[in-house]
Amino acid sequence: MQKLKFIISGGGTGGHIYPAIAIADELKVQFPDCEILFVGAKDKMEMKKVPQAGYQIKVLWISGLQRKLTLSNLLFPVKLIFSMVKSYFILKSFKPNVVIGTGGFASGAVVKTASWIGLPTLIQEQNSYPGITNKWLSKTVDTICVAYENLNSFFPENKIKFTGNPVRQDLLSLTDKKIDALAYFALDATQKTLLVLGGSLGSKKINELIAEKIDLFIQQRYQIIWQTGSLYFEQYSHFNQKGNVKVVSFIDRMDYVYAAADVIISRSGASSVSELCIVGKPVIFIPSPNVAEDHQTQNAKAIANKNGAILIKESELENRFDSVFLDLIANPKEQIRLGTNIHEMARPEATKDIVKEIVQLISKK
Repeated sequence: MQKLKFIISGGGTGGHIYPAIAIADELKVQFPDCEILFVGAKDKMEMKKVPQAGYQIKVLWISGLQRKLTLSNLLFPVKLIFSMVKSYFILKSFKPNVVIGTGGFASGAVVKTASWIGLPTLIQEQNSYPGITNKWLSKTVDTICVAYENLNSFFPENKIKFTGNPVRQDLLSLTDKKIDALAYFALDATQKTLLVLGGSLGSKKINELIAEKIDLFIQQRYQIIWQTGSLYFEQYSHFNQKGNVKVVSFIDRMDYVYAAADVIISRSGASSVSELCIVGKPVIFIPSPNVAEDHQTQNAKAIANKNGAILIKESELENRFDSVFLDLIANPKEQIRLGTNIHEMARPEATKDIVKEIVQLISKK
């Protein structure tokens, strides 16, 4: 059998990068001899994270559109054309069997070019409200894997496959990891643990909230693992001097951090939501309002409306946070109910199901 080759592109944020890496890992499980090449955007997060995961990556000169008039916006058409020309040569040289996109402007350039030259293409949309890149690509790609239902108003219905979002496979078995996880983070096994996740780039608003409420958490005998994001770590690292607080820029062992957690405060990016469904712990979602079409709020609502999590908008934090948090930690039955309900929405086979769709495209070629 001919050695299979795949090009995968997705980046800008962890929400695009980690699903792409999860798909690559599953392809390697099913086709150990396959070749995988990533394509990413210059100076973006994927240029570091993809090589760390063990994959080669090619770079495109492209960046996202800003919400205001900037030089970068004026250059966008030039960057897109330049990136599509470079994508053409990458595709012709590598000769992939399938080209896969998980969002971000680099994936737009390479997947669109692949469609135009007749290569099989698949995109994976993580959010309940699709991003601009995937909406643009949907007209020409072969298959669209989605994590939320009722996206036929954005995508051609005949192309949609409801698979769920890819997640790290090490999250599928957390039960036996708690003791090791507590030791890894040097935590006290006699205390409850609050995990704070602000997303891969960090959250200014959540970091300000946690800094303000540190004493409240400690009074309730909660220890804290607080992921600030790289932009904010130096500003809040001094809280590490409090014995009950572990401030980190980034978390490498997500399986351990989820295993250690008893209650979680999190943004509601699509990848985080999908992981938290697998994890099955009580969650307070604080969506970022500063994203396209407010899709984080829609992601969180999809869970909260089924009694799987608590949703607090940023504008409500001052009036609601204390009472919501204190009520939750005082009610173990509610914690179990939320954890059970969110876990019922998990799709642990999502990554395998996406790879099945990729294999279907190979067989149709």
